[in-house]
This record gives sequence, C-alpha cells and structure tokens, in this order.
Amino acid sequence: MKPVIDRSELLCSGKFLAYKKLYYTDARGVARHWEAVDRTGSTGAAHAVFIVAKIVPDNEVVLVRQFRPPAGKLMVEFPAGLIDPGESAGSTAIRELYEETGFEGKVLSCTAGGYSSPGMTGESIILAAMEIDGEKYPGGMIPPNHQEECENIEVFRVKIGELDQFIQKMESENCGIDSKIYTALAFRSFGW
Repeated sequence: MKPVIDRSELLCSGKFLAYKKLYYTDARGVARHWEAVDRTGSTGAAHAVFIVAKIVPDNEVVLVRQFRPPAGKLMVEFPAGLIDPGESAGSTAIRELYEETGFEGKVLSCTAGGYSSPGMTGESIILAAMEIDGEKYPGGMIPPNHQEECENIEVFRVKIGELDQFIQKMESENCGIDSKIYTALAFRSFGW
C-alpha cells in the first residue's frame, strides 16, 4: 500500500508560513497524523531557489551571512530567495543573486525541486548553478547589493580550495552553517 495524505487541517497561517496537521494512512494501512509547516502563496512546483555561484576564472564561490531569527544567530548560506508567482527558477536566481550580493551572473542549470527538511516542511527548493564573470569584478571586488530594507546581508567571495577553513572560521565566530554547505564540503572530502 502506498502512503497517502487523507486530509490537512490548517492550525494557523501567517504571511509566509502555514502550520498544519496532516492526517495520513501509512504503508501498513494505519491512520496517523503529523505536524508540518509549509510556505503560503506558492503557485509553482517549487517555493524557492538557492544559488551556487562560481566566480570564474577566480575559482571562488559566493556565500552570504545574515541573521536568521528561527536559528537565533548569524547563518552562513548560499544566496537564496522565494520564487515569485509567474517567475521561473532561473529568473529568480538571477534576481536574487543581484539583490542579495550585487553580482550579475548567468544560470548554467537548475535542478528539480528538492527538500531540505522533509520531516518538518513540504517546502521545495531548486538549486541554480550560476557562473559569474570575475573580470567584471577584479581584485576581489564585491559590488554594491540591492537588498530589501529588512535585510542585512554580508557577502563573501571564498576560494573553493579554502572553503573548509572559511567555514571553520565562521563556526569559531558562533555562526550557524546551512546544511547545504556541509553537503558540499562532504562531497569535496570524497574527492567528488
């Protein structure tokens, strides 16, 4: 038997999130329930995009650091943002990279929507791989960004070969690290 959601009960909703109780039948035919949080207002197959942007030929990756209230600390992350209604993942990636970091880049590829915390949320997020022409930003330049008034995002250019040391430094400063970065580091340690 295939597990199936029987019904969903909305417990409360805000501007961006909805808290739900899901009633489902598991693979053994047993009725169960689960608490979950989901994004509100999404009309597409995915809710958000995160951006792995490589600066070439400098062999650097762009990371951001910002305060995230749910974590209660500064978090080091890949640039990311919500997909607006009617917007493609690629156009969201271009817009968000520019808004959050000031960099302009081209989209190389976008994945299907994936799930980073499926035990808590049904939020689907797309990985956009992007390339930035380093010749437009010489000498380690970080261009002015175009953040929203409520954002206070720091931008970092990190040499890919020095990513481990950068993350260790951020950890020593009590920053949280997005698990997607740890995943990238694990793949590097495997030689992938």
